[in-house]
Amino acid sequence: MTSRVAHLTEQLAVDIREGRLPAGAALPTHRQLAARHGIAIASASKVYAQLRAMGLVIGETGRGTFVRDRPLQREWDSGDEARLSATAVDLSFNHPTWPGQADLLRGMLRELAGGGDLSALLRQQPPGGRRQERRIVAEYLSKERGIPVDESRLFLVNGAQQGLDVAARALLEPHDEVVVDALTYPGFKMLAGVQRLVLKPVRSLVQGPDLDELDALCATGRIRAIHTMPTLHNPLGWVLTGEQRLRIVDIARRHDCWLFEDAAYAWLAGGKTPPAFAVLAPERTVHVSSLSKSLASGLRFGYIVAPESCASRIKAVVRATFWSLPSIVTAMASRWIADGTVARQEQRLRREARRRQAIARNVFAGMELASHPASLFLWLSLPEDLRMDRIATALAAKGIAVSKAEAYATTRHAPHALRLGLGSVDLEELRPVLLRVRETIEQFPV
Repeated sequence: MTSRVAHLTEQLAVDIREGRLPAGAALPTHRQLAARHGIAIASASKVYAQLRAMGLVIGETGRGTFVRDRPLQREWDSGDEARLSATAVDLSFNHPTWPGQADLLRGMLRELAGGGDLSALLRQQPPGGRRQERRIVAEYLSKERGIPVDESRLFLVNGAQQGLDVAARALLEPHDEVVVDALTYPGFKMLAGVQRLVLKPVRSLVQGPDLDELDALCATGRIRAIHTMPTLHNPLGWVLTGEQRLRIVDIARRHDCWLFEDAAYAWLAGGKTPPAFAVLAPERTVHVSSLSKSLASGLRFGYIVAPESCASRIKAVVRATFWSLPSIVTAMASRWIADGTVARQEQRLRREARRRQAIARNVFAGMELASHPASLFLWLSLPEDLRMDRIATALAAKGIAVSKAEAYATTRHAPHALRLGLGSVDLEELRPVLLRVRETIEQFPV
């Protein structure tokens, strides 16, 4: 019977991977599958359990088993950071998944369908979003983030990366120089390449960037902007102190530089952090974040808080590039913000992130790593005699996707290290997966 289960599992897996069973397709019930193939119901359950472990199907209580809608590896370009996220175990991206997520979406769609003016969701929004929805986000930022802002300076965008892209297009010109950390968010590296910006890396110390080096770079008079992640830096996890933030503000003011504050993961640190740059230096800070890491990566709902002096330029770029988000996206996201769903989900994920970090720190005890106790990722430095590309390839062969340091490095030579996302693996599976990572590193032939 074991061989029949294995054969049927492989047959269904091939049908899914080749598209004969398309994404979203409903599979037979356990009883129907057993009857169709002459196996016991318990064996049918094993088949579906193995397909779930392979990341190919998803089961929903009361509805059945469905082919999982996940892009295959060949659907990504070779340079995409998420290229391997279709593997069975994804440690490269953080996709928030949690019990009741699908039911939340169904409930919201029913709520919208029962609204009085459903056709309004088919009409074009004003550039940057409708005023009422921007007001909801502004109130949320004031209450949950400590960032008071008028909705006239707030614009809704298609995720944090698009927010950074809009800010760069509005305030910078090709060949302008921008300071970045030596290890930084890959999305900013990519948009800088497209916009032909010159990135000037600043050395990363244990708890933040080298501020003396930052000051010296800005003193050249050629730096136009500083890209910074002061709260839960990606990938190193640091949270800058109040003193560090004030010094960066002083540097930016003395040398007349814009501050691009990337706050995609800042919510994980909770409320006991120093003020954001948007509070300390609102006249020169463009603050960008989204709901992609807390609610749903596919929602693509983000926002820009712009200085008053450049709000019209930001709005003009929004209008010229994509005009506005789909009305149905802003309607869902703003309602989830207003009814407290986002705040509750962020609180739950903060608790879970700490549990995941505790597991990771225990598994990698004795190894060189950098992380924050509440972050959903960690930076794992490899032993001197190991190359990151060889380790990443070995892990991919075992069905584990990781991110290599070269995706984050802005210097000529990248350190041999891996960035491991901890948010896309089921909590009960996390320890075994991370143990496989450690085992692969320790047993890799030198």
